Amino acid sequence: MVTKKSATTAPPSKRWSAKVTTDSTHPTPGIFNKSAQAIAEDLAKPSVSPKGPGQGMQMLSFYENRAGKNLSAERKKTLEGAKEILRAKEGKPAKKSAIKKSATKKTATKKSTTKKSAAKKARS
Repeated sequence: MVTKKSATTAPPSKRWSAKVTTDSTHPTPGIFNKSAQAIAEDLAKPSVSPKGPGQGMQMLSFYENRAGKNLSAERKKTLEGAKEILRAKEGKPAKKSAIKKSATKKTATKKSTTKKSAAKKARS
């Protein structure tokens, strides 16, 4: 019988995330369980992120890193959407992987449309 090995051998009280303490930010409880737009709006508020949306992005990344493997794919996608909204609020360009994905989808759609129209012409 093969047993699944834990991601870390350190007990929870010894992990780096257990030692993080801060009182500079106060996100509302349960904020990371909401929609991407709601997360971004809350993390961009001056009362939550006094240093601006970049600080909200740091909190979001910390939450993602701390959740680790326990974060579902759907939840991770929502959090990535919130990051994109925060990047836009900061005036920074979209993440390169997001740009590549959207360009790949457009290219794939164009290719399939071209193949279909070529097949129709060949049948005529």
